[in-house]
Amino acid sequence: MIKDTVVDGFNNAPHRSLYHALGLTTEETSRPLIGIVSSYNEIVPGHMNLDKITEAVKLGVAMAGGTPIVFPAIAVCDGIAMGHKGMKYSLVTRDLIADSTEAMVLAHGFDGLVMIPNCDKNVPGLLMAAARLNIPTIFVSGGPMLAGRVGGKKTSLSSMFEAVGAYSAGKIDADKLLEFETKTCPTCGSCSGMYTANSMNCLTEVLGMGLGGNGTIPAVYSARIELAKHAGMQIMDLVKKDIRPLDIMTEDAIRNALTADMALGCSTNSMLHLPAIANECGVKFDLNMANEISERTPNLCHLAPAGPTYMEDLNEAGGVYAVLKELADAGLIKTDVMTCTGKTMAENIKNSVNRDETVIRPVSNPYSKTGGIAVLYGNLAEDGCVVKRSAVAPEMLVHTGPARVFDSEEDCIKVIYDGGINPGDVIVIRYEGPAGGPGMREMLSPTSAIAGQGLDKEVALLTDGRFSGATRGASIGHVSPEAASGGCIAYVHEGDMISIDIPNHKIELHVSEDELNRRKQTEKPKVNTELTGYLKRYSKMVSSADKGAIINQK
Repeated sequence: MIKDTVVDGFNNAPHRSLYHALGLTTEETSRPLIGIVSSYNEIVPGHMNLDKITEAVKLGVAMAGGTPIVFPAIAVCDGIAMGHKGMKYSLVTRDLIADSTEAMVLAHGFDGLVMIPNCDKNVPGLLMAAARLNIPTIFVSGGPMLAGRVGGKKTSLSSMFEAVGAYSAGKIDADKLLEFETKTCPTCGSCSGMYTANSMNCLTEVLGMGLGGNGTIPAVYSARIELAKHAGMQIMDLVKKDIRPLDIMTEDAIRNALTADMALGCSTNSMLHLPAIANECGVKFDLNMANEISERTPNLCHLAPAGPTYMEDLNEAGGVYAVLKELADAGLIKTDVMTCTGKTMAENIKNSVNRDETVIRPVSNPYSKTGGIAVLYGNLAEDGCVVKRSAVAPEMLVHTGPARVFDSEEDCIKVIYDGGINPGDVIVIRYEGPAGGPGMREMLSPTSAIAGQGLDKEVALLTDGRFSGATRGASIGHVSPEAASGGCIAYVHEGDMISIDIPNHKIELHVSEDELNRRKQTEKPKVNTELTGYLKRYSKMVSSADKGAIINQK
C-alpha cells in the first residue's frame, strides 16, 4: 500500500507533518488514502452538482474505512464553447486532464481513486488517466439533465441550436426563440440526449468502470447521490481485492463498448475517445473494427437527436444494463469480463429487464440491423471518416452533390444563415482537424442551422473537424488525412462532385487522379502561423483523427 512509502516509518515524518497540517489524524493516515478526482466547477451545467456527488463519495469512502482526499480536474462545456475560438480548447483538454491527474496521483500517492467526471472530454480524459496509472479506480458521473419541454414536446440542446436555424430562416419568431432559450435546458446535468457526455458515461458502464446507472440516472435524482455513496464504498473493495483498471478495461471490454456504442447510437466522438482509451490500455484499435462490429450489431435505441426519447427514458426502460442484456442474449458481447463491482458483467446484468421496448427495441425488432456508426473510405478519406448513420435520414444514406468549400466553420455558418446553401449541396469544412484547427472543433452550429432550415434531408456536410453528439443528418467528420496534413480534402474545389454511400462505407471525390496530382503540385495546404501557447504545442504533437487524436509519444 502507498502508506508504506509515503506515510509509515521515521523517514516519512515530514510527510506526516504535512498531513497533520491538513487536519488529518493519525487514524485517518493509517487507512487507505483514496483520491477523489472532482470535476466540479461553476461554469459547466453538467458539473455544477458535482460538489454534492463529491460529498456523497467522501461519505461512502469513510463509511467503508478509507480516508477520502479531494483534488480537482478541469472541464470545458462544449455547448458554451461552441461556434467560436473556445471550441479549439475542448478536445485538447482531454490530454490536459489525463496528464494533470497522473501528476497529482504520482506526486502524492494514493491507494485508490474515485473519478467524478460528467461532460465530453472530462470522461475519456479520466479513463485514460485510470488506465495509465493502473491503481484501483471507480467512476461515478454527475448524471444527465432532464429533457426540456416546449409546446408540449421534449427538447434538448440540439433543439435549441436548431431553433436558431429556424429563426434565421423565418420559421419561428423571437418570442418562440426565447421560449426555447428559457425552457430547453431545465436542470443541471449533461445535456439530455445521447450526446458525447452521455455516450461516454454509458460506455464507462460497459467498460466495467462505473456502477449500474452511472450513465442514465438523472443528475437531479436522489438515486444519483446513493450511487455516489455506493461508488465510495466500492472503491474500498477494489483496493482490498487489488482489482485494477487494466484488469477491467481489456480488449474484450473495449470491443463490448464499441458494440454497445452501435446499439445505443452514441456520438461519433466515441470514435475519437475509444481509440485513445484503448491506446492507454495497450489494446490495438483499428477503425475497421467499427464497421466489422456495426455489421453484426443492431441499432436498438434512437435517443435524441436521432429520435424522440431521452436519457431519462433510457433510465426508466432499464438503462445500459438492459441494453447489454439484449446484446448478451443474442451472443453479441462477452460477459465473462471483470467489472468494478468485483463481479463479471454476466453477474451484473443477469436480472436486468427491458421495461420499455419503445425506448430499447429488442434485437428481434431493431431500428436497423446494423449499428449506429459507420466508417467510410475512399480517395477523399483514405484513412477513414465517421458518420452517425442512425441519425441520417434514409434518403441521405446515398447522395451525390456539388462541393461547397469553406476553410473555416465561421465562413460556412455565415453562408448558411444568409440562405446560400442549396438542396443537394455537399458542404466541405476543412482546416478544422486535430492539428489544422487545431483542436478539431465540433460543427453543431452549421449542422443545426441546416436542420433548422429544413435542409437536413437534402444537404450533406463533410469535415476534417468533428461533430457534437447533438448533430443529426448526413454529417461526416474525422476526415483523415486532414487538410493541414495534405489530405485530399485540402484539394477539393467548389463545384467538384462528391458521392457518399453510407451503406457501402464509401466516399469519393469525382476528380481524376491526374487532376488531383496537378492540384497537389500547384496548391499548398494552409499553415496557421498565428498559434501560440498550448495550442501551438498541441498542433505539433497530435495524431490524426483515425488514431484517436492522441498525443504522439515519439
